[in-house]
Amino acid sequence: MERREAGSVSSPVCDLLLRASWIVTQDARRRVFEDGCLAIRDGGVLDVGAWADTAPRYRAAEVRDLGETLVLPGLINVHAHASMTLFRGLADDLPLMDWLSRHIWPLEARLSPELVRLGALAACAEMLASGATCFADGYFHEREVLAAARTAGMRVILGEGFFGFPSPMFPTARHCWDVVEGLREATRDDPLSRVMFMPHAPYTTTPESLRESMDLAEALDCPWHIHCAESPAETASCLEMFGQRPVPYLDSLGCLRPRAILAHCVDLSEEEIALLAERGVKVAHCPSSNMKLANGAAPVQKLLDAGVVVGLGTDGAASNNSLNLFTEMRHAALLQKLLLLDPGALPAQAVLDMATRQGAACLDWTGIGSLEPGGRADLLALDLTAPGLQPLHSPVSQAVYAAHGGEVRLVLVEGRAVYEDGRPLGIDLPLLRRELAAAVRWMRDHRA
Repeated sequence: MERREAGSVSSPVCDLLLRASWIVTQDARRRVFEDGCLAIRDGGVLDVGAWADTAPRYRAAEVRDLGETLVLPGLINVHAHASMTLFRGLADDLPLMDWLSRHIWPLEARLSPELVRLGALAACAEMLASGATCFADGYFHEREVLAAARTAGMRVILGEGFFGFPSPMFPTARHCWDVVEGLREATRDDPLSRVMFMPHAPYTTTPESLRESMDLAEALDCPWHIHCAESPAETASCLEMFGQRPVPYLDSLGCLRPRAILAHCVDLSEEEIALLAERGVKVAHCPSSNMKLANGAAPVQKLLDAGVVVGLGTDGAASNNSLNLFTEMRHAALLQKLLLLDPGALPAQAVLDMATRQGAACLDWTGIGSLEPGGRADLLALDLTAPGLQPLHSPVSQAVYAAHGGEVRLVLVEGRAVYEDGRPLGIDLPLLRRELAAAVRWMRDHRA
């Protein structure tokens, strides 16, 4: 690391000047700079451009030349269940309803807050290692997820999950509201954390709790996030229970609004796609989980063509086995090409948008998802000397189709390094591994 002051004494001051072979800004013009420079001050982006043009304009407390690297905005995971890393590989190769009812829900009923924090900390370590700087989480004991995210230095939006039946946390959905209010207070002055409402799904909650939670989300001006149209089996359940498919059912309750984020959206009709676009609803696409559970392929290209904002999520490690958004980018692109038998479907730039700026739009979190003046300095740097990233013709193509995430060398959040050279800087990895090994022994003893 090179430390010096750049520029003349009359130049504006910045905390850090970063130099990289390539900077992909993901701004409105999708500018890409070769031999790029990023000026950072007070956790935000002050300037970005070519090194020769930008660096001489600033006096920097620190100058850091990252060498042969590709810098991208930090990736945004718009749908995750971080603590389900505890269940990675525990119940594979099963259909959704069997997987949930016979394997996941029985174990979740026994989870302690300490185990939830442990699973979330493992998830944060994994997400940082593959360049994610922000995630939207839906689970139980979300204060523990908040603690893990703070330890790791990540952004998080917290959704305390609730059902229409007693859960490990709440005897009724309404008991959740006080917890959400408490989370809101805990995150009020924290620029890295926010809250959302997280009903599980249309078929596992009541009409009253869906309406009331949406009204509360409106009152508190926060997102409302739900699993929806995840599989044909879910559609069948909704038809049997309510006489409607999931999307029209939510619309009949007044829950299709611009603050709504619907996760999965695999089983959609053309009319439902148009309805989502008309209502301004956002969609969280989780291609790996959808494939692994054999739920189908979401019509992402059709959603984008209709004007729906679509972000990219991993879902939980229990139904994906990975929390790697580079994997999700590749799978998203290839799955749409196969689904439509069109090699031009969901091109690399559209997929990178989903993992960055559209993810920020999904969560209504301004200032992230791009690297441009006035935004926040959340970024990752890929090592371009890795054999799989040579040679380089297109930085965007390389990020979507060639990178696997293991090339991530550096991650900054709010201009502060939180991951570097294989190590999450806030997490004790040896201790984490020992605690996870103990958790595995606990789960073996408590499986139904």
